Amino acid sequence: MPSASHIHPASTSSTVPNNGREKRQWQTRLPFVSSLLPAPHQDSDETLSREMSATRDPTWWKINLFRGMANDLKRRAPYYWSDWKDAWDYRVVPATVYIILPALAFSLDMFAKTASSFGVNEVLLASVLGSVVFSIFACQPLVIVGVTGPITVFNYTVYDIITPRGTNYFAFMCWIGLWSMVMHWVLAIANACNGVTYVTRFSCDIFGFYVAFIYLQKGIQVLTRQWTSGEPAAYLSITVALLVLGAAYLCGVIGGSTLFQRYVRKFIEDYGTPLTIILFTGFVHIGRMQGVELETLPTSKAFFPTQDRGWFIHFWNIDVGDIFIAIPFAILLTILFYFDHNVSALIAQGTEFPLRKPAGFHWDIFLLGLTTGVAGLLGIPFPNGLIPQAPFHTNSLCVTRQVTDESETGAEKGHITRVVDHVVEQRVSNLAQGLLTLGTMSGPLLIVLHLIPQGVLAGLFFVMGVQALEGNGITLKMVYLAKDRSLTAASHPLSRVQRKGAIWYFVALELFGFGATFAITQTIAAIGFPIIILLLIPVRTFLLPKYFTRDELSILDAPTASPFTMESVGGNYGEEVSDLHRGTNGNERPGCSERRDEDDSTERGEAAGKLTGGDNYELQQQQRGGEGLSHRSQSRSAR
Repeated sequence: MPSASHIHPASTSSTVPNNGREKRQWQTRLPFVSSLLPAPHQDSDETLSREMSATRDPTWWKINLFRGMANDLKRRAPYYWSDWKDAWDYRVVPATVYIILPALAFSLDMFAKTASSFGVNEVLLASVLGSVVFSIFACQPLVIVGVTGPITVFNYTVYDIITPRGTNYFAFMCWIGLWSMVMHWVLAIANACNGVTYVTRFSCDIFGFYVAFIYLQKGIQVLTRQWTSGEPAAYLSITVALLVLGAAYLCGVIGGSTLFQRYVRKFIEDYGTPLTIILFTGFVHIGRMQGVELETLPTSKAFFPTQDRGWFIHFWNIDVGDIFIAIPFAILLTILFYFDHNVSALIAQGTEFPLRKPAGFHWDIFLLGLTTGVAGLLGIPFPNGLIPQAPFHTNSLCVTRQVTDESETGAEKGHITRVVDHVVEQRVSNLAQGLLTLGTMSGPLLIVLHLIPQGVLAGLFFVMGVQALEGNGITLKMVYLAKDRSLTAASHPLSRVQRKGAIWYFVALELFGFGATFAITQTIAAIGFPIIILLLIPVRTFLLPKYFTRDELSILDAPTASPFTMESVGGNYGEEVSDLHRGTNGNERPGCSERRDEDDSTERGEAAGKLTGGDNYELQQQQRGGEGLSHRSQSRSAR
């Protein structure tokens, strides 16, 4: 009997019983999902003959153009008004403040490596473009779009290749953006984001690990440039950078501790990093340190480009041959953005966040193409999804509640912990970030930004790198392997792996993937690193199942996002998705509990609940996966 995936769409309704329910579009779009459906029972030889004839039709190549974007808009449109109304929440304030800072650090890096082609104003304007467009028009406004490490590597690598030829750098970058815009639109129209279904934690963790080390490398490079100002300036910059790292990390530790009252801890956690930057910007002017000449953040005229040019690029001032040479660069940029932006979106909508509003990968990649083309015309860096800023943004919007674990025994019984109650899903924080960033391009604020020592920005790079490493899956696995087995809880999810060597092999493969990606970026071939990143997907899909069992992979490599989030692209690869999910008409998913109103008691942790069974890890996974998932979907996650 042929599987449902081989039945011609025209005959599906007449041959496949659906028990009175309308068949979901995603169930027949991907073969692996359809193959999980039960084979239909046929009572007639004539019907069977029609089915066998239908399977011979070459329907696999047919593409339903625009379907992905149309479905994304249909699913998200009912929530558009609530995206603005739900922003009346305190969590929006800290979510807005922190994200502005990383853009300043990246402007310093590109300013130094592109001969001042890109400065503070260019990077800030790119962040404004991404924030405004995606906050208003995107299907998933939680994803922060701006300038990040991989695109800085791409920009200065293109600069090193093109400028020796005498090619106009800005015109060439503009054509890369225009070609890439067309390629993004082709991907969106052809529903190419369905390939995101194959992206798991394996690929996300390797890419996140790579980005974290890019941050650390940028911080070190900033410090090495301080020696040109003399030894006193270099040593003071190193000291300040390490103090910034230590102070910001301490703020995070306090936020997760039991010290002080809840509102004090939360304030330190939310605003610790911005206040640290302000503190150490003034710290270097105390006592004898004020006599040391430190390099500061270079700025330019308010609302003007760094170089003497206009905001509109004369893209016609370039040889015809160079226009076509830009095509392979545009292909590499499109590959990078296809992976980078979608991975950012996946991590920002990870299973640890109980989201209740649908995603829209196809429409968002279409918008990303638009911003890429506009950025090329303006002569600014191409913005895309940010790691780790995007998941940090979602995390800062989480409202937690306090629960008591009654399943523990002895002194640990009744242990109180905090779990995520809900996420403030809205558009205002992303838009506010863009507007505040635009304000920093004004004259008075540029003067303030010019006071920030480069050593402080190096420390900010270290903070972002350490924060990204701390929550990365590769880091967590290595920490588990380094633990004393006698002191490791039996309920730890990795303890369920029967073949302990499998953990070592899996981590070794992840480190090899990271090493290959990082190594190529240190050479002139760095422009090709997006290909290495993209190859991680087929390696995970086709090679790893040959060496690891399904149970091992379910623990070592869980899906990044819940089936509800992945509905836009057909679900998670190899995962059986329940019919219990939110419909496209905007109704709540069956089984999903009502949203708890965010009040002071919830945020301060005064609303307490009790665990009736299972360990705390199981509870957190249920919170991460969403309460509306079926038992089968949850049991197949790595917990």
